[in-house]
Amino acid sequence: MSRAHLDHAVLQAAAGWFARLYAAQHDPAANAQWRAWLNEDARHRLAWSYVENINQRFGTLDGQAEQARQVFDSVRRGQQSRRAVLGSICVAGAAGLLGWGGWQRGWVDSPRAWFATYRTGLGEVRSLTLADGSQLWLNGETALDVQFDEGVRQMRLYHGEVLIETGKDLRPLAVVTRAGRMQPLGTRFSVRDQGLQTTLSVFEGSVQATCSDSGLQTTLGAGQMLVFDAQQASTSTAAQALRQDWSRGVLVAEDMPLGRVIDVLRDYRHGHLGIDPSLNSLRAVGTFPLLDTDRTLAMLERALPIRVVRTLPWWVSVEAN
Repeated sequence: MSRAHLDHAVLQAAAGWFARLYAAQHDPAANAQWRAWLNEDARHRLAWSYVENINQRFGTLDGQAEQARQVFDSVRRGQQSRRAVLGSICVAGAAGLLGWGGWQRGWVDSPRAWFATYRTGLGEVRSLTLADGSQLWLNGETALDVQFDEGVRQMRLYHGEVLIETGKDLRPLAVVTRAGRMQPLGTRFSVRDQGLQTTLSVFEGSVQATCSDSGLQTTLGAGQMLVFDAQQASTSTAAQALRQDWSRGVLVAEDMPLGRVIDVLRDYRHGHLGIDPSLNSLRAVGTFPLLDTDRTLAMLERALPIRVVRTLPWWVSVEAN
C-alpha cells in the first residue's frame, strides 16, 4: 500500500491508536473506541492496514507486547518521559531490529537479484574498485551484476542506483537495466533503476542510452539527465547534484523544499517517515548526513519551525512547531 495515497492526519491518528492499544491491550473501553474509529471511515481502515504493515515489517513490538505495554503504562501514569519510552521500546525490540535489518522493501522482483555480484541494504552506501580500474558507488537497496570477459564489460542493474567512474580499458562497457542499455565513453555517470524507468545522469564525458524495445537512442553529454523506459525517452534536463552527492553520504540542500528532503531521507531509514503537507514548501539549506537520518532531522528541527514527533520507534513524522 502506498503512503502517498493516504491522508497524513489519518495516518497519524492510526499510529496513535496503535501505540495506545499496545499500552492497553486488555482495556475493553480502549478497544471499543478504536473499533468505533476504525468503522467511521474507509480511510481509517486503509491507514490502519498501512500501520500494521509497517509494524509487521519492522518486527520491533511483535513478541514484545507485555514489555511495550508496561512502558506505555508508565508514561500514562507520568513515571517516564516519552523519550524514555522510546528508548525502552528500542531496547526491548533490539532483536527484532536486527532481524529486520535484512528485510528489503519488495525491490527484489527478479530472483537473479538475490545472487547479484554486489548488493546493498537500506541506508547503505558502498564503494568498490573493479578489476578494470572502474570506481563504483552503490546506493542503498541496490543489486548489481558485473560480468567481464575478454571482449566486453557489462553491468546489469536490477534495482537501486550506481555511480560509475569508468576505468581506462579498451573493452566496451555497457550498463543494462529493464529500460535499456547505456554505453559510456570515458566518463562519470549514475544510473538509477526505478522499475520500468531508468534515470541516467552524466557528470563527465558522454553516454549513449538505447531503449530496450524501441531501439530509440539518445546521447547525453556532461551535465545532462535523461529518464527513459523500454519504449521512449523524455527530453533531457540538467543533471541533479543529488545523483552523485549520495556517494559521499551527504544531501546538499540549496533552497530545497522540505518535502523533497523528507522524500530523500525515506530511502535511508527504516519505518515510516511522514510530513505534514503544509510544511512541504518550507525551504532547507545546508549539507546533511544521509546515513544518519536522525541527526539530519534534528538539524532540520533546529533550523526550521518544525518538530519531529516519534509516535513509535518506527513511526516518525515532521509536524508544525
